[in-house]
Amino acid sequence: MSVIRPFKGYRPPVDIVEKLASRPYDVLNTEEAREECKGNPYSLLHVTKAEIDLPAGHKDSDLETYIKVVENFNMFKDYGWLVQDNEEKLYIYAQSMNPKDANAHWQYGIVACAWSEDYINKVIKKHELTRKDKEEDRMKHVRITNANVEPVFFAYPAVNEIDAIVNNIVRHEKPIYDFIAKEDGFGHRFWVIDDKATIAKLVELFDKKVPAMYIADGHHRSAAAALVGQEKKEHNPHHTGKEEYNFFMTVIFPDNQLNVIDYNRVVKDLNGLSTKDFFKALQESFDIECKCDCTKDGGKCNCEFPCHCECSTEYKPNKLHNFSMYIEGVWYSLTAKPGTFNDNDPIGVLDVTILSNLVLDKILGIKDLRTDKRIDFVGGIRGLGELKRRVDSGEMKVAFALYPVSMKQIIDIADTGNIMPPKTTWFEPKLRSGLVIHTLE
Repeated sequence: MSVIRPFKGYRPPVDIVEKLASRPYDVLNTEEAREECKGNPYSLLHVTKAEIDLPAGHKDSDLETYIKVVENFNMFKDYGWLVQDNEEKLYIYAQSMNPKDANAHWQYGIVACAWSEDYINKVIKKHELTRKDKEEDRMKHVRITNANVEPVFFAYPAVNEIDAIVNNIVRHEKPIYDFIAKEDGFGHRFWVIDDKATIAKLVELFDKKVPAMYIADGHHRSAAAALVGQEKKEHNPHHTGKEEYNFFMTVIFPDNQLNVIDYNRVVKDLNGLSTKDFFKALQESFDIECKCDCTKDGGKCNCEFPCHCECSTEYKPNKLHNFSMYIEGVWYSLTAKPGTFNDNDPIGVLDVTILSNLVLDKILGIKDLRTDKRIDFVGGIRGLGELKRRVDSGEMKVAFALYPVSMKQIIDIADTGNIMPPKTTWFEPKLRSGLVIHTLE
């Protein structure tokens, strides 16, 4: 079963939390982070992307950057911008993409430490492969700060008793932090659980009722935290298993509250095919329908593929195995034909697998999504307009939008020990960094 543990978190004072809390390190490039931090010395990006405080040209992996990370992290603590709780606590972190809406959906996660041994023993389950170079980069950050500066995003199979405890707290207690981030308009609320009996009950419920936890976002951070814990264990002749380095910081959400967004694809060329031949190849595996205004109210378009109407309507996939495609100014619906996929295979049922097998590989010659420079990936949070822009600009030839995977599919794949294809899941909202930090001593 799943082990969680309270910890003495470092947290910002209420009056600067909105300025200090930042988007995750991997959401922004260096220039974007530098621009976002202009005039704001409190932003945690000064710790998570410390190269922004060095002359242009420095990378996040440079020695000077790591030195700056430590310098800035110590400064934040010395200046009282991060203050440690005097006792071990659990926390609740709530997020909403529409916080001003009275009927907005909020997701409520428990902030706790997970046990590194659970990661090693696969009680904490993953659905993506990790790269050694990215693991090592995150390990360096954990080593030099001796902390989990940013949390990992976990999911767990919802448990009614846990929900009841969380609901009771958020209904009757005022959050310590409550703000709307100016960059994206997402809402963030944060409660401190300091009642020892409540903490003990939550720890017990995870131990008895939660058979596994699932990495939703943060596979490299999870691997890095667990591996650093193993390193410290091996170098400590007096290791007991109770040291802080055996645990790493997570925000753990019930699976039925999470919002998985589509992760879409854009491709530079048609692999030498004419547009007409490309459509012929597509028709072997897909039923195709153009989405021009001619098709409104049950009408049909008389164009042959490709359609040449100038009244195309934006189209978003509405079910599994249905895809949206944009090419030469027109949107199309593509529906995979029966027999072209295997609904009994946890990988074969995924729309990313169907698109990869039947289009990207078979027709466009893209064999490796991780390394092929002809393909790029666009998070669904950017909307279909970003796909259209990339194609209309001439940068890309064709775009595909996919129906998002479900939490059930993610859990099924993790439970069976399978790995999802690259760039399959996109979770929003992203966790804000800096609301609480876990140190390893």
